[in-house]
Amino acid sequence: MIKVRKRSALWYFLRGPVYLYRWHLGRLLDHRFLLLTHVGRRTGLRRQTVLEVVQYRKQGPEAVVMSGFSDSNWLRNINANHDEAVTIGSQHFPATHRTLSPEEAVQVIAGYEHRNRWIAPIVRRGFSWLSGWTYRGTADDRRRLTSQFPLIAFRPRT
Repeated sequence: MIKVRKRSALWYFLRGPVYLYRWHLGRLLDHRFLLLTHVGRRTGLRRQTVLEVVQYRKQGPEAVVMSGFSDSNWLRNINANHDEAVTIGSQHFPATHRTLSPEEAVQVIAGYEHRNRWIAPIVRRGFSWLSGWTYRGTADDRRRLTSQFPLIAFRPRT
């Protein structure tokens, strides 16, 4: 599994979209990315993370993301505090989250691959890089991937 060191060039590159949201330019990212604002489980400080949306459902609305690292701080923080907010496009709302079931997660990944079929080799290479094994896009690979990396759905808190 890959670790991204803080303050490395890759870390700064991955943090870039946070500034688009801070400058109120999140609509440029449309529903492809979301800004998750969460509270640190130990520090109590507000943190922000930009995540790629693998599926956006207008009903709700609900945005599904995948945790590319099983021990992501944002994932541990939202599970500990349940105090998150989401900005997606020009929408901002206090959010609640749920972890997708294995069957639903496999369907979401299959849909993601279908919507991105023109760049399928890049998607497969990215999944292989994250997981540490060769992802070929088969049903078994999807099950293995979703068991390794949880898919989380965010929707407005009622």
